[in-house]
Order: sequence, then C-alpha cells, then structure tokens
Amino acid sequence: MSEPLKIAYSPCPNDTFVFDAWAHGRVPGAPALDVTFADIDITNGMAERGEFDVLKVSYAVLPWVLDEYALLPTGGALGRGCGPLVLTREPGVAADLSGKTVAVPSERSTAYLLFRLWAAAEVPGGVGEVVVLPFHEIMPAVREGKVDAGLVIHEARFTYRQYGLHRLADMGQHWEDTTGLPIPLGAIIAKRSLGTATLRELAQAARTSVQMAWEDPEASRPYVLEHSQETDPAVVEAHIGLYVTEFTAGLGEDGYAAVRGLLTRAAAEGLVPPLGPDALEFA
Repeated sequence: MSEPLKIAYSPCPNDTFVFDAWAHGRVPGAPALDVTFADIDITNGMAERGEFDVLKVSYAVLPWVLDEYALLPTGGALGRGCGPLVLTREPGVAADLSGKTVAVPSERSTAYLLFRLWAAAEVPGGVGEVVVLPFHEIMPAVREGKVDAGLVIHEARFTYRQYGLHRLADMGQHWEDTTGLPIPLGAIIAKRSLGTATLRELAQAARTSVQMAWEDPEASRPYVLEHSQETDPAVVEAHIGLYVTEFTAGLGEDGYAAVRGLLTRAAAEGLVPPLGPDALEFA
C-alpha cells in the first residue's frame, strides 16, 4: 500500500504499548500508519461515520458498524479483573443507586453496557438520570456532589482513592461471576473494503507489534509515557498489565464467546441492535 493507513486509537498506555512497534515502523513488512489520538467515545463516532481505515473502538459500538468494518482478532482489550467501577462519595450498596444520577463516559461504550446489565440485575427499579461526561471529569463530579455516582474506566481503577471515593461495585466482577468469560472492552476494527488479504496482514501486524512490546517493554516506554494522562510509572505499568493480555494477541474461543455474549445480552435488554449470525466473522 502506497499511502499510510489512517488509524485512530486512544493515548492510553495499553494502546500506545500495543501499537508502538507498528507505529514506528519496526514491524517487518507492516503497512505504514498515520496515527490520530482520540478518546474511545470519539473513535466510536468516527467508526459510525465511516472515517479512518483502522480504529480502536468499544465492543459496544460493533452492532452499528460491522457492515462497513471487520473485527480484527488481535490488538484489542479483553481481560479479567479489569472491568469498569461504579464509585460513590460514601460507602454503600447497589440498592442505594435506585433513582439516582450516574455519570458515565459514553452511552455507546462497553462500560455502559456492563453497567446497564449490572443495574438491571442489582438495582431495584433501576437508576435515575444518566449523564455523559468525559471520563477524566467523572471522579471530580462525584467528589463534588454534582452526581450521585460515577462509572469509571482506564487508570481510574488505580487512582479513585486519591479522590476520597469508594467502590460501590465492580462491573467486570459481576460479568465474570455471571458468565465465566473475560471482559470485552476495546476492539480493533478495519474497513472491509481494504480486502481480505489486507485485513489478514493488519491482524498479523497487530499481533507482531504486541509480541514485540512484550519482548522489549523498554522500547515502548517513551511513547507510552509521552501520551499517557497518568504519569506515575507504576500506575502505567499496572494499566498495561491489566489491559494487554493473551486476548490482545488473539481473541481465541473465549474471546469471541465473550464478545458475542455481551452483545447478545445487551440486545436482549434493548441496548443495541441484534447481531447477525456471521457479524463477527473476520473476513
């Protein structure tokens, strides 16, 4: 391919760790990349508008974009013990959220689907108003009493205590307890119009890039720290360890089961359109 592929992913440590080798031309034979950094809520919108060749998006947005984009089996974020958290100012129980206001980072995010599935099972009568805030504004809003609770993602798992907040519930734990499957968070998608051969090439490039990062973590450190909103190296390393897993190298049977399970359950609750039987086919 003569022109670089236009790709958008977040500046979070897991994404920059995964794509460092590829973005900097160290993956042999891989297509060149023209990288744009954008938070996941932005990339979800880009996918719905058909922008960019390759995107990191929420698994939750797949039902709206899989006609134009294919899910790549590599490069994404699935794992265990890494789900979103619901935080409050005071300790409490799930029932306390009945009718209350909750801030979320997006209504088209995996975190939101996991939250809604949890609330349907655990919050009698359901929550009240849901407000969308950029994820970095959610913990301050909870601390300041602007909302009753907040749904947080990314490195907020490691830093919420610094805001004096309490963990009301772990969405990932609820998902794992009820399904036994890993938590599907972020997906890598590429335009089907690129063709099957190129899609396979992209999947292999992503796999090689993450394997190179695992083999030489120091090589990616400058890129990761340059773009991370969190500057504590220990938090950055914990973030990478939590979100870059065996499923990043390849979804495998459990990974695909987790993705289909999430979207099937969400469709049953009326949260997303139903998936077709072959919607997750790679190419």
